[in-house]
Amino acid sequence: MGGVTPADLAPILLVLGDEELLATRAVTEAVAKVRAVDPDVDVREYQASALTVGEIAEMLSPSLFGGRRLLILRSGQDARKDLVTALVSYAKNPDPDVQLLVLHLGGAKGKAFADGLRAAGATVVPAAKLKGHRDRVAFVRDEIRRAGGRCTDDAAEALIAAVGNDLRELAAACSQLVADTDGRISAETVSRYYRGRVEVTGFTVADATMVGDVPAALEALRWALHVGVDPVPIADALADGVRTVARVASAGRGNAYQLASSLGMPAWKIERAQRQGRGWTPEGLVRAMQVAAECNAAVKGGSDDRAYALERAVFSVAAARQGSTR
Repeated sequence: MGGVTPADLAPILLVLGDEELLATRAVTEAVAKVRAVDPDVDVREYQASALTVGEIAEMLSPSLFGGRRLLILRSGQDARKDLVTALVSYAKNPDPDVQLLVLHLGGAKGKAFADGLRAAGATVVPAAKLKGHRDRVAFVRDEIRRAGGRCTDDAAEALIAAVGNDLRELAAACSQLVADTDGRISAETVSRYYRGRVEVTGFTVADATMVGDVPAALEALRWALHVGVDPVPIADALADGVRTVARVASAGRGNAYQLASSLGMPAWKIERAQRQGRGWTPEGLVRAMQVAAECNAAVKGGSDDRAYALERAVFSVAAARQGSTR
């Protein structure tokens, strides 16, 4: 991010689309860019539906103390009409020391807001779900490039066949492949590396378990075991999922981008943990950590039935969460 100047910062950014990974990445990159210009930038996040015109006017007015501000407005499609009018009007003549970033799902709801910002000159960052296979191949090749590697079309095809269409899982797979190889990715590299979708299925099981979706967690777990995934990385992913939610929860409420440096993890992972942490109590998380530790011990200690140990852990973690919500 070196060499970023104030002139490089778009005063109004419209992140348009419903692909969570692309939207989250657009926010992360905007924050990094503005921090490169002003490390002390004041980053604030708001939900569009909960914001009043008075509050937004105060936030967009010139600061008595100077300094740069980045205002992130989530769920722009839910903004009320008076707020839309005020923000579209502001976008026509924005404050150079304030950057406004609006996330909008891009559908019919709230379309006038997105159209108004675009007409006012907002910089549009596309974040729509990738619909075609060619788009996903291009995404994989670009991800490998971002991570410092190179990849052929047939390698990208092989990775999509192994991992599936979920962009978050594809992005994780790309960075993992580059980290674990010399960076030159061929179809053979992919087939050698992905003989069972280890990383993906482990995280799929953990993510579903942490939000209490037992049927989805069990389906992912049984599929993983059926295709020969080793139980150890699945147990590790479950333990990591519980540990991450517990760490983020204990850090208190806060902006994911501000917590990123203190917790030493990327903002997208913190945001995911904050979402997964809803409905958990500290007691429930302590119980879940005990369950994950017992599961790890059983799986790594050569338990007679490692599949049963993992299934029991899924039920027990979900039960710890249920206990939290009662």
